[in-house]
This record gives sequence, structure tokens and C-alpha cells, in this order.
Amino acid sequence: MKITGASIFLVRIGSLHPVLLQLLTDEGLTGVGEAAVAYGLGGTAAAGMVKDLVDSLVLGRDPFRIEELWNEMYDHSFWAKGGGGIVFAGLSAVEQALWDIKGKALGVPVYELLGGRMRDQVRVYANGWSYKCLTADDYARAVERPLSEGYKAVKCYPLATPHNGTIRHVSRRAVEKDFANLAVEKVRAVRRAAGPEVDIMVDLSGGLTTDEIIRLCRRLEDLDLLFVEEPVDPFDLGALEKVSAAIRIPVALGERVYTRHGFRPILESRAADILQPDIGNSGGIMETRKIAAMAEAYNVRIQPHICASPVSTAAALQLDACIPNLMIQELYPYRSAEHFQIVDHAPEFDVRRGAMPIPNRPGLGIELVGEKIRPFLWAQCELERSKR
Repeated sequence: MKITGASIFLVRIGSLHPVLLQLLTDEGLTGVGEAAVAYGLGGTAAAGMVKDLVDSLVLGRDPFRIEELWNEMYDHSFWAKGGGGIVFAGLSAVEQALWDIKGKALGVPVYELLGGRMRDQVRVYANGWSYKCLTADDYARAVERPLSEGYKAVKCYPLATPHNGTIRHVSRRAVEKDFANLAVEKVRAVRRAAGPEVDIMVDLSGGLTTDEIIRLCRRLEDLDLLFVEEPVDPFDLGALEKVSAAIRIPVALGERVYTRHGFRPILESRAADILQPDIGNSGGIMETRKIAAMAEAYNVRIQPHICASPVSTAAALQLDACIPNLMIQELYPYRSAEHFQIVDHAPEFDVRRGAMPIPNRPGLGIELVGEKIRPFLWAQCELERSKR
């Protein structure tokens, strides 16, 4: 079997623009992957990275030789050695699509190729429900939606505003008198509305200075939070160690960290309790599995990050099925209908009582829906016919 072509889609649905890849083979099988640069800037750059990788290193190759192709893409992407989120997003999309092809060719879900599943379902938490909230009362009202739908865990952004996102590096006085008080009240309102049995997480997005975050987190300690996410910039290990040592809430991070090499110093510092690699940015399915194995050796749990399309959710579920130190899976259930209609089996629709079943369809378990995805076609790659 050979890779003979590819279609790259730069999806534009509201503020989201996932980069999706569909690899084509000479046996008619297709594979889907995602570069999970779904919000903010970088979508066009990631799409270009996917195209460069496919054109230069993937066309004409055997899709079953995933590790070989991954290492070639890594080795020949010179700037990847220094970090490069766009590089690894592109590499992740290609790697996922290769696994999808291999699973479909063998007639099994990808998790069967990774050792088989350890669980039939995975616990999930709802994110995205608080984006339009301004006040503590808004938070209390908004959280009723995921709770009424059976979610037993929720995450919110108490430092964010609907217009400006997370505010960074506010002066100490402003944080104490304005933002900190309001942030604490928002989380308290969620706890009152949710009761003691629901797990609550807060994402701070590295939004304040180290001393301010410590003071804020100490005020949140009595609310029994499951974790606080990105209390500081994830690349500032000194600040991360300082915060982790100063607060009594588990610390989570990882959505902006790439490959096992990027996670190694975090694990060695022992400053994070939960790692959150994004399967669409960290290097793909196998690379995220390797990160999880490293974390297991350090007695650290994994909570895969997701904020992209249902393709990323489908890929994450394959990994969730077979890693022993899985904690919980992030989910965005409240996006527009168009967001979920680009695939034929959006996993997000299968949540029951706060858990999602592991699908048993071959590959990643999803296909792109032609009429929904076609308007977003950004580029195509094709193997020369003389080389087929």
C-alpha cells in the first residue's frame, strides 16, 4: 500500500479553524488526522506544515511504517528540535492519519494496535460552558447546563472575560481588589451550585505573575478543586516549582508542550501533578502514549487536552482506552452543530452520566463528511502517476 495523495482542510466555523488532513492510498483507504491549532493564530501555518510534510516525506510511502515515518519527519524538520508548536501540530496530523489507515486496513480500532483497551468508557468533564459569563451569578446559572446533562466534572476560567480572554500580568493591587475577589466568587458560586460531589477545575492560563497566582490559589484551596491548570507559563520551570510548593491544589499543564523531550524537564522537576498533552499538537498518538509512559514512571496522571474538532476527540479516545494512568478526558460539548457535522460519528454525542464509551469502529472510528468539509479545502497533494 502507498500514500498517493492528501487533502488539507482549513476549517472556519465561528472562531474555530481546525486543520484537518485526509490521506489517500492506492487501495482506496483514507486516513484522517488533525493539527489541533483550533483557535487564535496559527491555522494557516499549521496547514502549510502539513502540506510540506506530506509533499516531502509521506507521498509514495507505506502508511504501515508509522514509527519510521514519524522519525523521518522529526529528523528532517530541523526546527522541530527546538520546540516548534506548528511543526509538531503538522506532524501530529500526519501521524494520526497513518494510524487511521492502518486500523482500517486491519479492521480494528487503533487501540487494538496499542496493546488493547483497559477500559470500556472514559470519564469526561465539560469545558466551554462558562465563556460568556461575567459575574458569579452568571457562573452559577451556566453550570446548571452541564450538571443537568449528567456531567460530574466541569472546568472554568475565573480570570477570563468574554471580550479579552485571560488578562495577564495585572498589577498586584488590581488583582487583589478586583480580579482576585471576583475570580474567587465565581468559583465559589460554581461549588455552591454543583455541590460537593462534582469535580471542579480552574484554568488560569498562566495569566498572572507568580506571586499573584500563589495568593489567588491559596484562597481557592478550601473549594476542593480537582486541579488548577497552567497557574504560570508552562515553560517557566522555576515559577512552576515555586507555585507547586506553595499551594495545596494539584497542578496540571501540558497543552503547549510538545513531545516527550518537552515533558521530560517538567517530570524531572516534579512540579506538575497532572500532564495534559494534546494529541493533535504534541506529536500524535504514539508520542502521547510515550509521554504517558514517562509520566507513569514519575507517578503522574494524564488528562489529555482537547479544544479542537471531533477528529481530535476520536484520536484521544483511542489513547484513553489503553493508558493506565489516565485521569479524565476534556470535552467541549457546546459548540455549534456545524462543528460536529464535519464527521460522521462525533464522539461528543455519546456522553452518558459523565462518561463516554470507547468506540469500536476500525481506525479512529470516524470519517469526514464530504459535503460538510469540502468548502474548507485548502490544498491538495498528489503523487506523480509515474511513481505509483
